[in-house]
Amino acid sequence: MKETKKDLSLTEKVRIFALGGLDEDGKNMLCIEVDDQIYIIEAGIKFPDAKESLGIEFIIQDFSYLLENKDRIVGVIITHGHDDVMGALPYLLKQIKVDVYTSPLTAKMIQKTLRKEKITGIKIHPIKRNDHKRIGKRKVIFFPVTHAYPGTFGVAISTTQGYIVYSGEFIEDYDALDDKYRGDFSTITELGNEGVFILLQESKGAERTGHTSPNHRITPRLSQVLEQHDHSRIFISVYTQSVYRIQEIIDCCIEYNRRMLFYTKELQELVSYLEELGYEVPKELIVDPKSLDNDMRDLVVICSGQGKSLFKMISNIANNEVDEIDFDSDDVIVIASPVVPGVEQEFKSMENDIYKEEGKIIVLDKNVLSMHPSKEDLKMMIFLMKPKYYIPVKGEYRLLHMNSEIALEMGYSPSKILILDNGQVATFENGKLKSCSMELELHDIMIDGKENWDMAGVVLKDREILSTDGVMILAIGLDAFTKKIINGPDIQTRGLIYLRDAEYITSDVAQIMEKTIEEAVANKTYDNLTTRTEIRDKVSKYLFKQTAKRPMVLPVILEINTSNLG
Repeated sequence: MKETKKDLSLTEKVRIFALGGLDEDGKNMLCIEVDDQIYIIEAGIKFPDAKESLGIEFIIQDFSYLLENKDRIVGVIITHGHDDVMGALPYLLKQIKVDVYTSPLTAKMIQKTLRKEKITGIKIHPIKRNDHKRIGKRKVIFFPVTHAYPGTFGVAISTTQGYIVYSGEFIEDYDALDDKYRGDFSTITELGNEGVFILLQESKGAERTGHTSPNHRITPRLSQVLEQHDHSRIFISVYTQSVYRIQEIIDCCIEYNRRMLFYTKELQELVSYLEELGYEVPKELIVDPKSLDNDMRDLVVICSGQGKSLFKMISNIANNEVDEIDFDSDDVIVIASPVVPGVEQEFKSMENDIYKEEGKIIVLDKNVLSMHPSKEDLKMMIFLMKPKYYIPVKGEYRLLHMNSEIALEMGYSPSKILILDNGQVATFENGKLKSCSMELELHDIMIDGKENWDMAGVVLKDREILSTDGVMILAIGLDAFTKKIINGPDIQTRGLIYLRDAEYITSDVAQIMEKTIEEAVANKTYDNLTTRTEIRDKVSKYLFKQTAKRPMVLPVILEINTSNLG
């Protein structure tokens, strides 16, 4: 018998969960399972707390569940090109070959990364405005939204129970916008009229009242700066991924006929990508870095980068530590990049360096809002979508809670609002929530350099010990045949004690080492590895008793073949 839509609605199972991004800032990854097919939305990274990083560059998701079910994954959807939604993509694609759906500019950035990482066999589908695609067994609608990255979109996955919609990162902005930034509320309204089963909305701006727009723009303040310093050279800092803001800066320079120098290769490449997509920058206003003349006073030097490295770059310029630029007290430095958590120290250091050189610094970002939906923006999306269930996503728990309160204020009952944790799975059948349980045990994956390491955190723990309690290295030489001590012990410490003031400790530790070896030899139980472990345990207990510290203890026993000596 042919299965009807009504029959399908009774058997279709929907599971929604996150592998990252809930109760944290970054590392976003949502998974939508409809029957036997998995749709992945976002694959971002998270930067560690500066005090706890211990050499970690960033943190990504635990892909264990996806690896176990890789044959069921039908696509990865990346809504825009920021690190918190696409930075982990190469680590996923190294292990799982799957199609990627994303905006045209983001597609170029991903292709560049895949070439750099030598990842092949991945098909990338650039998404146009209001694209409808069949991914797996289902229709997926991509609707444009306004965000800090051109081509950003929201996603609607069709099911027999209604659409499952992720709003994307968005703001309401009704002013005249370039097509690549303009949201489409007509499609959003149509989705609401057709029937939205579940709406997932980001929460990063949920604590802010009103609308985000127009307080996301730096154009009014930057225009004032250009007017007031029309004969000064201006340096502007901006994050490379803040494409909307970069275009604001360029448009202001064009309006005031100011020549521009794109200082970094990364920024030069980004501008060339934008030009390929139709964004025009007058060639006569672009200064080639190779022909930079320090006497140009109408010049705006746009410096881009990420996080700490950006502020260090500005410090180097202010300190005259770059060959091509002679910084002087007439120069003006404009900070158009927000001071995000983790970069405060570098920002303060940069400020000090600028003031020492008698330069002028203007911070534009103090009262500028990030391009995430505030309370009224979120209410608008809920009002137009009319979802049956509402799930706040992306953000710390307090922000998820504030987002849920917005739905409560709009008349939704608590049973229709779900605040999930990473690994918690909401299961729906026949249009109703059936269960909401913690099903996945997840571990953060730390990325140190180019590769990830032990997810249990052994390396991280070692670094923590080294940074707080130091290390003690004990070396001794034995005759390879008789096992008698022929040199040492030699004791070295770093970050533990000042040896001249605690010679008795090194003397006692040397005796512990000698005695442990001699007893093992006498009892005929000597084994190099076993004996080193016993020495480590005894010395660790002794050191804790004497110093109240637990340093890393590294015993080394060298067995020397004396018959080959002389």
